[in-house]
Amino acid sequence: MGDQETRAALDRHWAASDAGDDDAEDEIYHDDVVLEYPQSGERIRGRLAIRTTRGLLPNKHFTIRRVIGSGDLWTTEYIISYDGKPSYVVSIMEFHDGKVFRETQYFGDPFAPWPGRAQWVEMMGGRE
Repeated sequence: MGDQETRAALDRHWAASDAGDDDAEDEIYHDDVVLEYPQSGERIRGRLAIRTTRGLLPNKHFTIRRVIGSGDLWTTEYIISYDGKPSYVVSIMEFHDGKVFRETQYFGDPFAPWPGRAQWVEMMGGRE
């Protein structure tokens, strides 16, 4: 699979994730995919287990900030809001034979700007 096809598959995956379309969302994964959440220490093995655990999540909405990558390594930076509460996420996906065989996701909650650096920063728009 070339970069254009991989990017199209990622676009379909994230759109399906936002729409709650489980079938289209997990189409990108190998059956024996491994998903890791380093911050919580969790590892989920297999497409069915990932689908099941994601189905337990509260109302969610995805805002994709950027997708970068080539070949078998792709990174998506996005904001996921659960019941309106945003979390900033980086998802690293490793592909093999056109499907994701390993995904690692890092989550970061928003925080207030530090006043001590105010004179050197400009505030970004688009925070949820």
